[in-house]
Amino acid sequence: MSGLFSMESKIVVVTGGAGYLGSAVVRELLAHGARVAVASRNPPDITETGQSLIYIKCDVSSTESIREMYAEAKRAFGRIDVLVNCAYYGAGYGPAGTIDKMSDEDWAKGVDGAVGAAFRCTREILPYFEEAGGGNIVHFSSMYGIVSPDPSIYGTSGQNNPPNYGAGKAAMLQFARYSAAHLADRNIRVNCVVPGAFPDPKKQPPEEFMRNLENKTMMKKVGTPEEIAGPAVFLASDASGYMTGASIVVDGGWTAW
Repeated sequence: MSGLFSMESKIVVVTGGAGYLGSAVVRELLAHGARVAVASRNPPDITETGQSLIYIKCDVSSTESIREMYAEAKRAFGRIDVLVNCAYYGAGYGPAGTIDKMSDEDWAKGVDGAVGAAFRCTREILPYFEEAGGGNIVHFSSMYGIVSPDPSIYGTSGQNNPPNYGAGKAAMLQFARYSAAHLADRNIRVNCVVPGAFPDPKKQPPEEFMRNLENKTMMKKVGTPEEIAGPAVFLASDASGYMTGASIVVDGGWTAW
């Protein structure tokens, strides 16, 4: 593949690349010619022939695990050009995940899973980017880093979004801007994808809740994984070469009205 969107010369690490959205990003990167290291607690459900895809077990809550993962990725591919941060872990979901009931421990873990992991992954990749003469980071935030969840659409669905999630994802947007400003002189770009409603059907969200989500968007539909993969690959490729510190919102118009 040739052209601006080609990833044929790129080595990409995707944290959380076995997840619902992450696996779609990995597939699209591979389709555009990238060689990809999936860093996740679980292997991706992707069949790839040849030497374009490797899986590295990684716990992004652990600096040591992240360091080991990058070292393994470099051994396999020789260098690292792009980091896509899809990984997230949370805490405080369910009845205890409200402002009045959430524990200090759950609050801290949820914020760490949203932005702390991305900080560690960013810090630890810098020596590899400096060795390569530059690099590119694509973070995943959320529309709930921009607006609050609307309590009226959740009802008794059990899908409620805890307060630590949006707080961490808002911090993710700021961390991306901060990183872009402070790493530009090292030829490192940093941008964010901001997904809207992308519910995983395997989690069997209630039909009424799904209708509420759809009706909240301008397009009257929720997103599919492929619809987030395109913007992620755009930011990972040279097609976005003059972009840094930017956020691309992919939410069907949710946050625009």
